[in-house]
Amino acid sequence: MTEDPKSFLRKLFDVAVDAAQPSLRVPGFLPEPPSGRTIVAGAGKAGAAMVQAVEANWAGPLEGLVITRYGHGLPTEQVEVVEASHPVPDAAGFAAAQRVNQIVQGLSEDDLVLFLISGGGSALMTAPAEGVSLEDKQAVNKALLACGAHIGEINCVRKHLSAIKGGRLAAHAYPARRVALMISDVPGDDPSVIASGPTVVDPSTRQDALDIIAKYALNVPAAITEYLASPSSETPKPGDTRLAGVENHVIAAPSQSLAAAKVVAEQAGVRVIDLGDLVEGEAREVGAEHARAALEIAAGDHPPTLILSGGECTVTIAGTGKGGPNTEYLMGMALELNGAEGIHALACDTDGIDGAMDNAGATIDPTTLARAAAAGLDTAAMLADNDAHAYFLKLNDLVLSGPTHTNVNDFRAILIL
Repeated sequence: MTEDPKSFLRKLFDVAVDAAQPSLRVPGFLPEPPSGRTIVAGAGKAGAAMVQAVEANWAGPLEGLVITRYGHGLPTEQVEVVEASHPVPDAAGFAAAQRVNQIVQGLSEDDLVLFLISGGGSALMTAPAEGVSLEDKQAVNKALLACGAHIGEINCVRKHLSAIKGGRLAAHAYPARRVALMISDVPGDDPSVIASGPTVVDPSTRQDALDIIAKYALNVPAAITEYLASPSSETPKPGDTRLAGVENHVIAAPSQSLAAAKVVAEQAGVRVIDLGDLVEGEAREVGAEHARAALEIAAGDHPPTLILSGGECTVTIAGTGKGGPNTEYLMGMALELNGAEGIHALACDTDGIDGAMDNAGATIDPTTLARAAAAGLDTAAMLADNDAHAYFLKLNDLVLSGPTHTNVNDFRAILIL
């Protein structure tokens, strides 16, 4: 390869994002228009771009509402797009979710509901179950996000506190034909986990949700545990006739984006080791583990080599700083590499948002620790304070992509020269 390592890694990230764009992935999965109405409903960070792709490829009238994150909206013609808060829900998302719940009801077999579901939809489309307030849901979300729980655990709790998640939204649209197009941001691409599965029967139970709260010793409002103790909190299960016939299609997945980046890297003469899209764990620890793998390769004779991985790492918040899993991953890696020559890395979230910050992620190189020290930054102390955003901001190594209008989870690339 002849490119600058930092530019090369950024190009690979852009390739991964482009491979998951709704304009590319949506058209091939659209059903035939019905004889009745077509309602479009859903939520997620890719929501507005998915609506645009539907509108550009649909013959006939459309109506409906899709919720996306603040700053992720795009102009649409027939389907309304509403912006709301992520990752902690707000009143705008609550109000929009009520409207989504209403527009899918009262339909007939001649009608079609086209659900557009992508990562972030769980927090964006918040409709608390009866007896649970928006404030209760906000408190639970904050606690779950801070404790280091993985996305499957977070969404299990969310499902059992919701009036629409865990298959309930599709059940409300019965007996219309229901087709869900999903862009996956979860390891394993389980449709029941993507945005907490509003169109999918739920194999988890309310006892699972209670066990997760106990596992992390979460301090949640009394209304939460009281509601989960009630049978009414149980979600629709396999065999529920209201969800028979729902078509759930995962139209874009992390593995496809990793594959696209692999092709480009190999065309540049780089050997690729693909760790897959199921990588999970505490971000800084995974970063250190991947650093050790890179050092092992660097210690022997090797061609230019790229280690690719996807998935979703987590952060246990113990400090007062701001950041996200991708930047914490890189700080953990940088400390383990300790300035090793010839190793460069990028870690970014494909939605353009690392955690709740304005950056997609960041990059590191052999000079990272030395430049940090010269700038008066204590890498280990800032990592302990979860202050990854400020760290990379001062180093001018943040990756600022802006909203990408898709979301297939984290993209990590380590280049060993």
